[in-house]
Amino acid sequence: MQTIDAIRQAPPERLVAALNDASATALDRLPIQDVAASFVQLPAGPMAQVLDSLSGAPLLATLSALSPQQLAALPSATLTTALDKLASSRLDTHDAAQLTSVRASLSPETQQQLTDYRQKQAQLVQKPYLGLGVALIVLAVGVWLFRLPPLTESTEQADSSHHTLMDALRHSHVLFGVLAIFFYVGAEVSIGSFLVNYLSLPEIGHMSEQTAADHVVYYWGGAMVGRLAGSALLVYINPRKLLAAFAAVAGLLVLTTMLTQGNVAMVSVIAIGLFNSIMFPTIFALGIERMGPLTGKASSLLIMAIVGGALLPLAQGVLADHMGIQHAFILPLLCYGYIVFYGLRGSLVRDPVTPASHH
Repeated sequence: MQTIDAIRQAPPERLVAALNDASATALDRLPIQDVAASFVQLPAGPMAQVLDSLSGAPLLATLSALSPQQLAALPSATLTTALDKLASSRLDTHDAAQLTSVRASLSPETQQQLTDYRQKQAQLVQKPYLGLGVALIVLAVGVWLFRLPPLTESTEQADSSHHTLMDALRHSHVLFGVLAIFFYVGAEVSIGSFLVNYLSLPEIGHMSEQTAADHVVYYWGGAMVGRLAGSALLVYINPRKLLAAFAAVAGLLVLTTMLTQGNVAMVSVIAIGLFNSIMFPTIFALGIERMGPLTGKASSLLIMAIVGGALLPLAQGVLADHMGIQHAFILPLLCYGYIVFYGLRGSLVRDPVTPASHH
């Protein structure tokens, strides 16, 4: 009760500073309703800063204690972030119903403001993606117009009309390689897609979404650095063993970020990018190994498998809705586990293709 009284009597600016410095679970030890009641009297400005600092039960209780007028006075960005943060958390039936009640208490004007804010945020990324799409179309047209001569190497001598994609899939290392590319790209994109929301969680990075977005550069930059270092290592280390080792370390980093909080969880999830580095080229090379005239078909299948980058983030989003963002990383963990299997066993060539002979 002394702590509750101190919260009620603290000047708004000191209260906000204290919440920013406190551990993420500090308020969980206090009576939630009393904590929420202590925040209700804050002006809209400090209230927005308080909501940015809260998570879980304290955040839900505080939103529930606010009147529709107080909710309407909050910045759209703050209210949207708070509602999304709760929606991505693991909520029991009572908390889910309480969150639904908060949404229902919003005035039509407030709901429209939130809708407009979400649409504005979505529009911010439309032009870059449209530009990227146009550039890819132009590139595709250029490649189509620039007729490349057919390859004459021994791996491509056979008439492609005599072979189908299923002929390539009948080779186990190709089939397992397609799945490995699917899971690798899916895991890499899933982690990258969730980084901003994940790092902004109070128990992980406790930072704004803008600051979290700046940290995503280290994840993708690590992949570039790792690619250079990995290329050097592949000269001396068996690619199958190196692929399995990198996947195992990536899996351990995923497991670490799932079981920890704060800086350890933040650094471990960003470091995964470093070990994603060699996976695609190594899996691809192992997937087309000793495929002779079926090399083209095998490589086509491996390239098509990058669709995992579109499907697995969606699946992880569904898991996050039910389990919370941190626990949803179980999906990338399983993906890296499969890649370990592919490096050690699945990539072994059991039935090599005999190159076609000249006639």
